[in-house]
Amino acid sequence: MSFHKNSPFFVLLAFNIYTAVSSDGVNVTASDSADKLKQSPPSSPAAGAVVVNSPLFKPAVNSPFSISLLSSFPEDLEISDYCSDLLHIFGQRYVAYVNCLVPAARPVKVCQSCFSSYGSLREIYTNISSDQMGPGNVSCRDSLLRSDRLMLVYLLFSNLKDIWDTSACHNCITEGFQSLTNDTLYFMSTLNQTLTCFEKYQQGNHTELCKDCKNTYRGLNELYGRMEMNQTMCIDIEDAMNMTRRLWSKNFNCSFPREETVPVIAVSSFMLFLPIIFYLSSFLHSEQKKRKLIHPKRAKSYTSLMNIQDKLS
Repeated sequence: MSFHKNSPFFVLLAFNIYTAVSSDGVNVTASDSADKLKQSPPSSPAAGAVVVNSPLFKPAVNSPFSISLLSSFPEDLEISDYCSDLLHIFGQRYVAYVNCLVPAARPVKVCQSCFSSYGSLREIYTNISSDQMGPGNVSCRDSLLRSDRLMLVYLLFSNLKDIWDTSACHNCITEGFQSLTNDTLYFMSTLNQTLTCFEKYQQGNHTELCKDCKNTYRGLNELYGRMEMNQTMCIDIEDAMNMTRRLWSKNFNCSFPREETVPVIAVSSFMLFLPIIFYLSSFLHSEQKKRKLIHPKRAKSYTSLMNIQDKLS
């Protein structure tokens, strides 16, 4: 068989081999591209471009359910403009109250510094949670407080209300959140006098401080005791008194005998000698009340009894 006779056969064979190799190369390239797609991170711009431009995801440009419309709902499900305004005001007053609380953390002044902002926050929350209808006969209580399981507005206000109640600020603030109570103002005035006396002598000899500031400090302690008994103090007063006592005893190393130590010593001494007094009084009482024994009359002698018996016989 000559080469010329078989040339068509060799040409056909070479064409088949080339076609097979070319098809394998295309398949490998496609599989590699798919693997690269799977391995590329979702945040990669190239990956996002591939996904969007791929034949598997072709968003309809003129579709009524495009992504931009998912941020709004029908009007019957949205809150009214009146409720939206209340929610906006609530957010502003919430931020104002929190911004007041943070600087008032140390030393504690959450009641005397932030009662006004808390009163404003409470007022707007009362409007939101009220049953009264607003403009257009709209009540915002259900739409803002009860429309979801989280109830975020209620939760936010409850957390701040817990801080107010735990601090017992109602004992130091008048009704309506107008001002501090008279007892609180008087305590703050007495506290300022005590601290002024401390500042006067703190650079010098602390012995003079303990002597000259003793009466002022004693009056402050007595006032604090009465407020504690009457439950008319808040966390501001409690923290201020603790800091003042720390200055007096720890920083200045001052002390003074408390007036109630004398009655305590007297009562303790009485209780110590009480058993001795009891046994001594019992002994004296038993000696005076000693029972007198009643002696029976003498019985007649045996001989006289025998004589009587003989006479009878």
